[in-house]
Amino acid sequence: MMSRGRADGSKKTRLITAICLVAIFIGFVYVYYGSSVGSQVHRGTSTLRRLGSSYLGGDEETEVGGGQDEFSSKFGQDDGDNGIVPRSFPVCDDLHSELIPCLDRHLIYQMRLKLDLSLMEHYERHCPLPERRYNCLIPPPSGYKIPIKWPKSRDEVWKANIPHTHLAHEKSDQNWMVVKGEKIVFPGGGTHFHYGADKYIASLANMLNFPKNILNNEGRVRTVLDVGCGVASFGAYLLSSDIIAMSLAPNDVHQNQIQFALERGIPAYLGVLGTKRLPYPSRSFELAHCSRCRIDWLQRDGILLLELDRVLRPGGYFAYSSPEAYAQDEEDLRIWREMSALVERMCWKIASKQNQTVIWVKPLTNDCYMEREPGTQPPLCKSDDDPDAVWNVPMEACITPYSDQNNRAKGNGLVPWPARLTAPPPRLADFGYSSDYYEKDIGVWRQRVDTYWNLLSPKIKPNTLRNLMDMKANLGSFSAALKDKDAWVMNVVPEDGPNTLKIIYDRGLIGTIHNWCEAFSTYPRTYDLLHAWTVFSDIEKKGCSKVDLLLEMDRILRPSGFIIVRDKRPIVEFIKKYLTALHWDTVANADSDSGSEQDGDEVVFVIRKKMWLTSGGLRDSE
Repeated sequence: MMSRGRADGSKKTRLITAICLVAIFIGFVYVYYGSSVGSQVHRGTSTLRRLGSSYLGGDEETEVGGGQDEFSSKFGQDDGDNGIVPRSFPVCDDLHSELIPCLDRHLIYQMRLKLDLSLMEHYERHCPLPERRYNCLIPPPSGYKIPIKWPKSRDEVWKANIPHTHLAHEKSDQNWMVVKGEKIVFPGGGTHFHYGADKYIASLANMLNFPKNILNNEGRVRTVLDVGCGVASFGAYLLSSDIIAMSLAPNDVHQNQIQFALERGIPAYLGVLGTKRLPYPSRSFELAHCSRCRIDWLQRDGILLLELDRVLRPGGYFAYSSPEAYAQDEEDLRIWREMSALVERMCWKIASKQNQTVIWVKPLTNDCYMEREPGTQPPLCKSDDDPDAVWNVPMEACITPYSDQNNRAKGNGLVPWPARLTAPPPRLADFGYSSDYYEKDIGVWRQRVDTYWNLLSPKIKPNTLRNLMDMKANLGSFSAALKDKDAWVMNVVPEDGPNTLKIIYDRGLIGTIHNWCEAFSTYPRTYDLLHAWTVFSDIEKKGCSKVDLLLEMDRILRPSGFIIVRDKRPIVEFIKKYLTALHWDTVANADSDSGSEQDGDEVVFVIRKKMWLTSGGLRDSE
C-alpha cells in the first residue's frame, strides 16, 4: 500500500507538472500569436492612433479603451454585420492630419519598396495592405476653421487649415502666395507669370490668335491639363473663361501644392508623370500646359511627352513655358534642339513661339504618321493597345494613332462648350448607348439633383458647396445637372466597369479612374459633398470593407460637409449603425422619386459630418 501510494503520488506529481508545462506552453502560444495577430491588425497604424484616449469627449474607458480591442480584432473582416459596431473610432495622431494612405512616403519606407527615384516611382500610388490600413479618424489641424467660401477662396485661405508657409518663403519672388496675419493670400502669380495668371492666359490666347484674347476660343477649348501646377493659379483664372483645368502635381518636396489648390476651391489631383499612365482616357484635353514644371521631357525616348500626346485631342495644344524655349546658354540650347527634333518626329508643329513660351499643336489626322520614314522613332503603338486603359497601366514610348473614325472626321467631332455638355458625344457609340438612352439619363439625373437640392437647401447657405465628388459618375449626368451651380465635380469612374470617363471628358467635364477598395489620391478635408450611387453595393460585391470606405469618405470630406448615399435600403441601414462612431448626423431620408426604372429599390440618405477639433471636442458648424 505504501509502495503503491508513493507511486500514485509520483504519477500525480508528474501529471501536475505536465499540466503546468502545457498551461505555460499554451500561455506562451497565446501571448506570442495573439500579439502577432494584433500586430498584423494594427501594424502601420499603431503610430497613427492614440488608443485609450478620445479627443471627442465621453468615457475614455468605455468608448475607446474598453470596446476598441474587441472591434479592432475584427476590423475589416465582418464590417460590423455581426453586431460589433464601435461606439467611437479612435483619433489618429495629430501628426497624421494630412495623411494620404496610398501616397504615404513613410509607409513606402517601412515597406522597403525598391523604387526607382529617377523615374518618380516613389510619388506614384503604393497602397497599404489591408492589415496595415488605419482605423482611426483623421483629425483636423489645431485651430481649423470652416474654409472660406468661393469665390473669395480663390484669393485667400485660412493659414490654420494648411499651416505650411514654406512655399510662401521659397516662391516669394514669384508671387505665388503671401502670408498675411491669419490668412495665406494668392496674388495669382507663378514661376513664368509674375504679373498674374490672367495676363499670362490672355497672352497665350493672343499667341494663338483666338478671338478677344480669350483662351476658350469660343468654346472650342474647354478641358485643360496643367502639369506641375504649383498652387493651381493657372487653373483658377481659367475658370472665368469657362475652361476647367485638371491641375496635377505630386506630393513632392513642394508639399501641399494640391492641398492649397483644393482649399481654394480649384479642381486638382495628386499625380505624377512617372511610370504609369495618367488616370485619364485618350483624347481628353484640348490643351496641356507646363510652366517651369521641371520635367525631363527627353527621358526614356520621350515617354512623358508621348503620354501627353495620348491624352491630347486631335489638334490639341501643348503650351510650354520654360528656359529651354528662350534661354541662350549651351545646355538649354541642347535641350531645345533635342526636344524640337522629338516633337517633329511626333508630328507636332509649332503653332506659336514668343518670349518665354512655345505652343505646339498635335495633328488632326494620321497622315503625318503614315508619311514618316520606316523605323522612325518613336514608333506607333501596337494595334492591340487600348489607349483608354489607364488603371495601373505602364506608359509606352509610342504614338497613339487615331481610330479610323477620328481620322476620317479630321478632329474630335465635338461641338463647342456649353452645347457639348448635353449633345450626344461621338464616343457614346463605343458603349452601344443610343442618343435616346443618353437623353433619358440626363433627364433622370436632373430630377434626382433637384431632389437632392431640396433636401439640402434647409442646411446650406449660398456657396457652401464648392468641391463636389461623384464617386460613381457613369455618364457624368449628375455633374451636368449642376452646371448652373457655382461648383465643380470630380467625376470618378470605377476601374473595373465601362470606361465612361471618355464620355465625361467629351462632355467638357473632368474626372478620374479609381478603385474604391483603396484610398483616393487627395488630402484629407478636400471635398464639400460626396455622392455615392451604389458605391457600397459595388465594393460589397468585390469583398472589400465597407467600414474602410466609410473611414475614407470621412477622411476626404470637409468638416460640416455632406454625403448623399443612393443605394439599397440594407446598405443605408448598415451605414446608420456607424453614424455615432463617425460623428455624422442624419440630414434626410427619402425614397427614390425620380420615377426611373433604374432606381429599383434604391433609397436616398443624406448625412452631414460634424465639425470637431482634437482640443475642443464637438462643436456646431460655423
